[in-house]
Amino acid sequence: MKKYSFILTFFITSFLFAQEQDTLILNFREYLGYVKKYHPIAKQAELQIGIGQANLMRSRGGFDPKIEVDYDRKQFKGVEYYDRFNATFKIPTWYGIELKGTFEQNEGQFLNPDEDLPVNGLYSAGVSVSVIQGLWINERMATLRRAKFFREQTKADRDLLVNQILYNASLAYFDWLLAYKNKETFSNFLQNAKIRFEGIKKSSEAGDIATIDTVEAKIAVLDRQLNLEQAKVNLTNKSLELSNFLWLDNNIPIELQPNVIPNLDVDGEVDITLEILGKPLDSFSIENHPKLKSLSNKLAGLEVDKRLKANKLLPRIDLEYNFLTETPDLINSYDTQQYKGGIKFRFPLFLRKERGDLKLAKFKMENTQYEIDNAQIEIRNKVLAIYTALDSFDQQNFLIGNIVRDYSKLVAAEERKFTFGESSLFLINARENKLIDSELKQNEVQNKYLGTKAKLFRSLAINPENL
Repeated sequence: MKKYSFILTFFITSFLFAQEQDTLILNFREYLGYVKKYHPIAKQAELQIGIGQANLMRSRGGFDPKIEVDYDRKQFKGVEYYDRFNATFKIPTWYGIELKGTFEQNEGQFLNPDEDLPVNGLYSAGVSVSVIQGLWINERMATLRRAKFFREQTKADRDLLVNQILYNASLAYFDWLLAYKNKETFSNFLQNAKIRFEGIKKSSEAGDIATIDTVEAKIAVLDRQLNLEQAKVNLTNKSLELSNFLWLDNNIPIELQPNVIPNLDVDGEVDITLEILGKPLDSFSIENHPKLKSLSNKLAGLEVDKRLKANKLLPRIDLEYNFLTETPDLINSYDTQQYKGGIKFRFPLFLRKERGDLKLAKFKMENTQYEIDNAQIEIRNKVLAIYTALDSFDQQNFLIGNIVRDYSKLVAAEERKFTFGESSLFLINARENKLIDSELKQNEVQNKYLGTKAKLFRSLAINPENL
């Protein structure tokens, strides 16, 4: 624990500035910057890009040249039955065409007649091609195309994951800020109650007011102390929740220290940090939303799969032709009359498997299209509702600010009347309770306002570039 406390002190002093001698402010921007850089979920999101690249590399492996060597020998009771050697070099190409070069050399007393070859072996060079099924699209081509769409999909998924963790971290910061403001509110009013109690106590001892007033003043002090203790517990809980998002390099979690406080003037940096500043509703472009990009690339991959399934309804005809020669170093030794070739035809009579696969591919595409349509409506309506809520919160903040100021005036006026003997401690406490409630309400409205900005950030699925 001492180790983590030391690390935390070093961590905080690197990006915080002092408000007072023993108080440090944790800015919202630096906080989110460390969340994006060091939080395990944020690091996990970056793995999505690596997964997409690795998948693309694997699919490109279907077009890698291949060397195949087959050696088979049998010897029994001093008799060499056979000694077969076959080496092949293959180059797959894009349009279902495969180039091939082969060297064969066979020896032995019990070879099949068609395996008799020249003593120095036989060379061949040729090509195999699928002329109907597999020419314009085949498994290798489809896999590579799907991998390219999947790579783009992983980029959008990465943005969504980063956006979600930053959104959760933002809410934790705003809740911590709310808890701190509430604690400060109760702390300030506790001081007022203590000062009032001491004054009333002295007045009571001098015989200027009734002794019973000291009891009421003391009750007010105890009530404020109780509220402050509850607020401190809540602040501790919110600090621990915030600590869930604080990590250092090498996956070291850290715990927020009591002398670290939030930035009370966070309004000015939230919009800039979340990159929602200057984004009016009419500038919102749903086509660039990462979720829709992810679904669109998923749909494009399914379209490739559907084309592949449809292509398998065609008959499969594979043609192969190989020149044969004993002297491959002589170009004129390749004679069209010396060859090895063949044709292979395959076509299922009922095509039930192929037709079933095609229907399933179409259903998957249709399902994804429905998902896209639904996501478009949901995103558009959420963004519209959030902009409406932000306009409302601007008005709410204005109203609650006026309410707090007016209650402050009432409390001050009641205290002046009390000094002239025209009011009572009961009325002062009643006015002050209303003021406390209004300040707590102001803190809550501000918290909801900041939370709504975070919701806008999440609905737009922004991955901040400047953190």
